Amino acid sequence: MGIIANLIVLYSNRVHKKNNFWIKNPIIAQNKLLEGLVKKAKNTQFGIDHHFKNIKTYQDYKRLVPIVDYEDLKPYIEKTLEGQENILWPGKPLYFCKTSGTTSGEKYIPISKESMPFHLKCAKDAILSYIHESGKTEFLKGKNMFIQGSPVLDFSKKSPIGRLSGIVAHHLPWYLKSNNLPSYETNCMDDWEKKVDKIVAETIDEDMGIISGIPPWVQMYFEKINSIRNQSIAQVFPNFSLFIYGGVNFEPYKKRFLDLIGKHVPSIETYPASEGFIAYQNKQNDKGLLLCVDHGIFYEFIPAQNYFDQNPPRLSLEEIEMGVDYALILNTNAGLWGYSIGDTVRFVSRDPYKIVVSGRIKHFTSAFGEHVIAKEVEEAMKKCVATMEMGVNEFHVAPQISPVKGLPYHEWLIEFEELPQNIKKFSALLDQEMRIQNSYYNDLIEGNVLQPLVVNPIKKSGFRSYMKSVGKLGGQNKVPRLANDRKIADLLTQQAYDK
Repeated sequence: MGIIANLIVLYSNRVHKKNNFWIKNPIIAQNKLLEGLVKKAKNTQFGIDHHFKNIKTYQDYKRLVPIVDYEDLKPYIEKTLEGQENILWPGKPLYFCKTSGTTSGEKYIPISKESMPFHLKCAKDAILSYIHESGKTEFLKGKNMFIQGSPVLDFSKKSPIGRLSGIVAHHLPWYLKSNNLPSYETNCMDDWEKKVDKIVAETIDEDMGIISGIPPWVQMYFEKINSIRNQSIAQVFPNFSLFIYGGVNFEPYKKRFLDLIGKHVPSIETYPASEGFIAYQNKQNDKGLLLCVDHGIFYEFIPAQNYFDQNPPRLSLEEIEMGVDYALILNTNAGLWGYSIGDTVRFVSRDPYKIVVSGRIKHFTSAFGEHVIAKEVEEAMKKCVATMEMGVNEFHVAPQISPVKGLPYHEWLIEFEELPQNIKKFSALLDQEMRIQNSYYNDLIEGNVLQPLVVNPIKKSGFRSYMKSVGKLGGQNKVPRLANDRKIADLLTQQAYDK
């Protein structure tokens, strides 16, 4: 091991020792955080509206600050977008992160000067934790490649607007920039298919050590390299030795990744969000992700089964139980208060606190990071049937990640009043409407990550037969319009015309 490698290992040990304080004292860290957040924001408009000056305990906080979603905070956010200061957090945001929500369409999430450093620190600490545990540093000798969104910022508002990964690109430390690929110009490209081609061209002859990104995009990158060289990724990049990912569940992609890479490569799972960096994997053999309890976020948890109750229980970290699905609530140093992020998490450890992401509190489809919500599929269907002057009784949308051949796609299982004379025409129109409804879905189609949606007609009363088969016929039960897995779709397929 060289001098630089030794220094990096020593640094990782130092960071590990420093982090151990909050890892071993999570409740102290959380209580201190809440006190500091309330004190800092007591003179903001939100703080005045919700009587922050009267908050002395967590019980006070729960009594005075309601659970909200984006739509509830939108009036405050819109004022901040217009340039008003001291609305949700002192001053004005450093950035607004534009994101596609699973319940509210496009959202603008504030990032403050206080919250920005934690987006970087947590990502860095995830890598340092791996070095501390494994002692391995060879991946740092090669190039680093992060498949990410464009770093181009929109300056039409008082604070710059961008995608989270693009914003983070502006804050990479100098020692990563020198080895970072692809080029800034390539990252700025909007056409994803051309962008990935350009990334391949810039990296295929380089010595890649770290590759990071959302699994479907990285898979597309690997497949293009494989088609050019007719070699495994391990042969093209023999020193590729660390894969970092987040954003979607990696499990469905694991087998395909192993086939493409040709060897096992250690990986680090992260849980970054526009609202804050929530957790990261700090042990290779642990299933759970270490909850970041001293990083500008005070967490609350609502049992998922009670989320839609009139007065659901609202718990702090010290009150949680193992194995229960909780809706995750954030209070942040960027000015989000009682904010329901929409994810559900389950604790797999209390010492230290570790979580797995167990799902979403509302139905959605986002197997490829597209965040398709019910409003979008319903609007697309509404316009499509109106144009073709036909009727639809019921439908369900699910991802098909591993088709027998061709690219993945969204499968629409539809029970028509009468079968369309031209299913291909109907499918094409429906796909066109979906691409209008959801820009992320459109990007995936244009980038050849997904093929256009596939319609699978269900026989008359097929949905009713399905509900009967699962003991949910009648009452208030209904088939969800969307799912992020195929549990419902695979059963509904038994009611398809070709079965």
